[in-house]
Amino acid sequence: MMRRWIFPILAGGLVALSAYQATLLATPYALMYAALQKIGGAGPENRFAFSQMATADNQPIVRPSPDLSYSTCVFDLSKGPVLVDVMPVPGRYWSVSIFDARTDVAAVRSDRDTQGGPARLALMKMGQKAPAGYEPVLLGYDRGLALIRILLANPSEFPVVDAIRRKSTCKQLPTAN
Repeated sequence: MMRRWIFPILAGGLVALSAYQATLLATPYALMYAALQKIGGAGPENRFAFSQMATADNQPIVRPSPDLSYSTCVFDLSKGPVLVDVMPVPGRYWSVSIFDARTDVAAVRSDRDTQGGPARLALMKMGQKAPAGYEPVLLGYDRGLALIRILLANPSEFPVVDAIRRKSTCKQLPTAN
């Protein structure tokens, strides 16, 4: 009698395990797709969108910190490398993080890494070459997100910080014809 149930139980367990694995593999892509759709609406691809300081009514990033200024760039490498130049904000902690389409962090640079200078990153796929003066960041996917965070000690500092951060760029590397 028990033998009759072994195959259905094993088959059910295999289906459940397969569904679990599929969910684990698909979830990061689905989350990043949703984030890129939401954030991408703030501006065109391969260009930074500079948001206002986060409030209860304005949250450009999921669970934002109220003492951080955020800038986002949804990038697309399908037409070639994308150059990210982040201008330093003197006397402040700042960082730029590069996330790929799977939500993996491909690179993080901060004021401590650049020792007061700008961060200059070339987002590219294998086989492409970074221009002189740019640090290559190899990605396995065409799309992703660059996120700049700048710490403010006081909200009144925002206008000064905003003017500096708007000098940061995210742009497609011009192609030679």
